[in-house]
Amino acid sequence: MKYLLDVSTLVALIWPAHVHHKKALEWIGGKKVALCPITELGFIRVSTSVAFNASMADARKALKDFIADEKPEWIPANLHALEGEIPPSSGKTTDWYLANLAAIHGLRWATFDQSAKHSAAELIK
Repeated sequence: MKYLLDVSTLVALIWPAHVHHKKALEWIGGKKVALCPITELGFIRVSTSVAFNASMADARKALKDFIADEKPEWIPANLHALEGEIPPSSGKTTDWYLANLAAIHGLRWATFDQSAKHSAAELIK
């Protein structure tokens, strides 16, 4: 099984300061993972926000290093927003897009969001 990483999962894997860093490292052991443009862009956005305050160069380098080390599969964001399971709220549209994208590629969507009730969700506990 391969797992499309949620933005928060990718952030937790890369930044030691993330509250779920240790849990993410324990979870990923031996798993095959995937990224898409949304997870990559989301990582850069969150990393350069006040939450992590990384420079653009540092965020891009951290992502590049993760890709070099983990060698995740890269999948295109090739799903229309109206395809797949309907999100339960406006706040879940990106999450549901990622889960739907994972599903059409035969993957699970790896997330820390314990409230995610999508059929492709793999909840990291």
